[in-house]
Amino acid sequence: MNTKQIPKLGIDIGRVIIDGSSHPNGGDTAFFNGDEEALLATPEMTGAFDAIARLVAVFEGQVWLVSKCGPRVQARSERWLEGHNFYERTGLDPANLRFCRRRPEKRQHCLDLNLTHFVDDHPEVHRAIRGTVEHQFFFGPQRKPVPPFGIHVNNWTEAEAAILASLRPGLCHWSS
Repeated sequence: MNTKQIPKLGIDIGRVIIDGSSHPNGGDTAFFNGDEEALLATPEMTGAFDAIARLVAVFEGQVWLVSKCGPRVQARSERWLEGHNFYERTGLDPANLRFCRRRPEKRQHCLDLNLTHFVDDHPEVHRAIRGTVEHQFFFGPQRKPVPPFGIHVNNWTEAEAAILASLRPGLCHWSS
């Protein structure tokens, strides 16, 4: 019997996949408050879809989106993912989508899913999941230095490289 943990990746949505700050009509507020056209005009983070598609393959589908938001933003996020053909472009299973109302609640999702890796932009999330997720990636600009238990990644090129580097040989059946 194999007792090694299967690698599983969790990814936040806002400011990690959806790049509201680069919206052509005024940043994050256009995603949150605009009409359907403005919502769909909000771009993805550069390289996010391609990197996530490769990671979905490497993690053999064991990748989840875990996002904190209220019901309205949840519905808008779901429409954005569908409108950008996220699932088709990345290979992520649409069933692998989780939402919670408060950032610390992401910890329970990490426990329930037995996640080993997590990409999020918010330090509060990383504090909440500390001790439950072995590999924590602080995405994008950070106001304070990243603590020693995490790895700072500025973009999806760095995130993908750091995630792949964390997969030790023998941890997964695809490693040699």
